[in-house]
Amino acid sequence: MTASASAHSTRGARVMLYSHDTFGLGHLRRSRALAGAITAADPTASALILTGSPVAGRFAFPSRVDHVRLPGVIKKSDGSYASRTMGMSIEETTTLRAELIRSTARQYAPDVLIVDKEPTGFRGELLPSLTDLQELGSTKLVLGLRDVLDEPEVLAAEWDRKGAIAATEQFYDEIWVYGVRSVYDPTAGLSLSAEAQARMHWTGYLRRDLGELGTPPEQPYVLITPGGGGDGAMMVDLVLTAYERDPDLHPRAMLVYGPFLSGDTRTEFEARVAALNGRVTAVGFESEIETLFAGAQGVVCMGGYNTFCEVLSFDKPAVIVPRTTPRLEQWIRASRAEELGLTAMLDETRDGWTPDAMVRAIRLLADQRPPSAAIPDGLLDGLDYVTGRVDALLEKSQPVLDR
Repeated sequence: MTASASAHSTRGARVMLYSHDTFGLGHLRRSRALAGAITAADPTASALILTGSPVAGRFAFPSRVDHVRLPGVIKKSDGSYASRTMGMSIEETTTLRAELIRSTARQYAPDVLIVDKEPTGFRGELLPSLTDLQELGSTKLVLGLRDVLDEPEVLAAEWDRKGAIAATEQFYDEIWVYGVRSVYDPTAGLSLSAEAQARMHWTGYLRRDLGELGTPPEQPYVLITPGGGGDGAMMVDLVLTAYERDPDLHPRAMLVYGPFLSGDTRTEFEARVAALNGRVTAVGFESEIETLFAGAQGVVCMGGYNTFCEVLSFDKPAVIVPRTTPRLEQWIRASRAEELGLTAMLDETRDGWTPDAMVRAIRLLADQRPPSAAIPDGLLDGLDYVTGRVDALLEKSQPVLDR
């Protein structure tokens, strides 16, 4: 038995998950889903999430899952970064974050580290910890990638600039892609070696937990969700305008603003919602959005990874309104989903982002087929696959077959 196997057999396996979270909810929610599945599959395991999300404290975490909040950073309009609240330079903030990650890794001594999306971490902050853990040799290092990252040429330039290819080749024992290769290959434009490609595993999408739901609002309703909300004002405005222009549009809409929608914009939206006299109702942030998904007749949403997984998991007819800046990730995902018959898309160029287009999209939801009508085998097996890989990395079982 190796030292790692001996350690986790006596104290329970420890899994650490890193998500840099400079913006939005996606990385934290993905890490939370993974941690919950891993600890549910192994009642002796624990998981610790390192996150920069400013709203991490609003979430309930599963049993034996906790989080460490890293100092937050924000991305400015010119593309540069700044400390969110601490009055420190971005260099000082990054150094502080790196030291917190390093000391946490030393004390927690994880058997497995799962890194979300960024091989080197935010501004390279993860490299000291990766070096330490690799030298100690008792931690399996895993890079987890969502199904779509960006256009191949854009992604290749970004990874080259960040030294991400070299870090992936040097440090990571496995690379997990949380999707299916036949849907999209996020690494197609990357110059990964044959050895690195051989360490890749296509897990399938990460199914959302369908258990222990609350009581949904009065039905029927269409759920409107812009994800975190920081870049969702356009979509929310379009939905509200559609209901304002067409007094016969139904069913009513249930709108979740998201925690990052700006205060002034939300104040304006709330006045418009009030004027619609119950045809649209709204909440600011719903950490248990699964309940709202479960009761919805259909969904109008943006095209982030986690929202897409929720649409598939709850098997809801959906219209995706994908953003196209600062990267094409959402548009690529939405266009492939439409091609496969999983969801519909309201495309800015093809359909126009107009009130009439949104009215048509909402009306068509009533007759739109759910994703299950087109879903291929294994599409939502990601969490089961991940727990199998963790078992294999901890030498609890033979390696599971790749997809």
